[in-house]
Amino acid sequence: MSPLLPLQHPTFRNMWTANLASGFGALIQGVGAAWLMTSISNSVDMVALVQASTSLPIMLFSMVGGAIADSFHRRKVMLAAQSFMLIVSATLMAFTYFGLITPWLLLAFTFLIGCGAAINNPSWQASVGDLVPRTDLPGAVALNSIGFNLSRSVGPAVGGVIVAAAGAAAAFAVNTVSYLPVLLVLFLWKPNVVDNPLPRESIGPAIASGFRYVAMSPGIGKVLLRSFVFGFSAIVILALLPVVSANLPGGGPLIYGLLLGAFGLGAVGGALLAAPLQERLGGEMLVRASFLGFAICAGITALGISPWLTGAGLLLGGACWVLALSLFNVSVQLASPRWVVGRALSFYQTATFGGMALGSWIWGVAAENYGLPIALGTAAVAMLVGIALGFRFPLPPRVVMDLAPLNRFQVPHLEIDLEPRSGPIVVEITYIIRTEDIPVFLNTMTERRRIRRRDGARHWALLRDLAQPDRWVETYQSPTWTDYVRHNLRLTKADAEVSERLRALHAGEEPPAVRRYVERPTDWLTAVAKPKPTIAPP
Repeated sequence: MSPLLPLQHPTFRNMWTANLASGFGALIQGVGAAWLMTSISNSVDMVALVQASTSLPIMLFSMVGGAIADSFHRRKVMLAAQSFMLIVSATLMAFTYFGLITPWLLLAFTFLIGCGAAINNPSWQASVGDLVPRTDLPGAVALNSIGFNLSRSVGPAVGGVIVAAAGAAAAFAVNTVSYLPVLLVLFLWKPNVVDNPLPRESIGPAIASGFRYVAMSPGIGKVLLRSFVFGFSAIVILALLPVVSANLPGGGPLIYGLLLGAFGLGAVGGALLAAPLQERLGGEMLVRASFLGFAICAGITALGISPWLTGAGLLLGGACWVLALSLFNVSVQLASPRWVVGRALSFYQTATFGGMALGSWIWGVAAENYGLPIALGTAAVAMLVGIALGFRFPLPPRVVMDLAPLNRFQVPHLEIDLEPRSGPIVVEITYIIRTEDIPVFLNTMTERRRIRRRDGARHWALLRDLAQPDRWVETYQSPTWTDYVRHNLRLTKADAEVSERLRALHAGEEPPAVRRYVERPTDWLTAVAKPKPTIAPP
């Protein structure tokens, strides 16, 4: 499959092009911020904190961004986030131009830009699945990596020239203007919005339901662990590269930009080779190779012999960077239905950028106290640990499941009036199971329990009738009637396989009987204190 195939979809093509321009500006801004810090501070760890100040807010606020992405209109969320980053970038440009910038103020501005990215990124990444068919999703994610790293291959070098010729304020001005194409495309984009008949989840419960989904999806958990370790160890290159560049023969902002360009050029090559390499090696072996390649890159960078040798190592590191991170991203997206994909991606970003923020700080402190070679060498050892983790927590094989909504659930007719917030709702499903089918039934119910709890059910239990041993009852609770309806609407076509297996095991003449109950207080004062509900169910 051609890696350019997703560009046949016009809206994705427009968004991709606009993000290419925005990424170009962001990398120029990054060069300006990193080199400005070397000019106004003599501390190595302060230079490393420039990278941490961008990564830390993504770790802190990505979960909020994911909940917002799944609960609000994603186009409007991106418009607001991009406008916020434009305003912050313009203010940073003004402070720098008038000589008002200080090291901590610079970190504050880069932190705020990172906050905007934390809100924007889950909505943008979740929107990719709305812009292209699911079969084109891996290619679209790879194209996003190609676009970013095309910017990385040219942007840092251009940024180095701009900083050397006109100063950091000019780099910040270019970044400010780069937000305009994205804002224009978002303004013109008119996506089809499906009205949700249920009330919007508030941020806290939405984050909790996203966490529950990730926790009950073992494959996603393995991806998050490996991405954290990769981000923690691999960020050493980007965090310390300004100092490495300054120590190389002839080092300066131009060398720094060229080395970042080499890293980006390697990343473009890695993105183009991602599909054939995965087909040949498989996901897990490709991730292990990426850890190993980045360890070699860190070792070469630690030598600090010449810009040419360091650039060759960064070509390898850039390829490994995009191979690993794009594979992690696709794995999370393919394992998440649309109702929770923004939150699942936000947890992935939290793990990855949390590792980057922690690594930027730790490797900066290590370089300050023990020198660059020790910091880079220790990070290379951490990358080898990431390989070893693959034997205990291998990535799940890539399987494109049909995670579209099942849409079979019909809101049942009720003989009593319920408010949407009425509850708890108790559900019982009765099965008749032959003795010889019990082992298969229990194994299938293990998967059913995971799906129920993953989608929000509480107090799930499986009961066996002592008087009629062939009678089994599945029972669970939902906090409110709205939660019960939402729980059933979250079932996907892939989940239907478990339900069909259970129906095939059911030996009764009628389908499994479903009974629903609402708990009522027995205390008289509590009962009479509540007004009689008059609102019909949704």
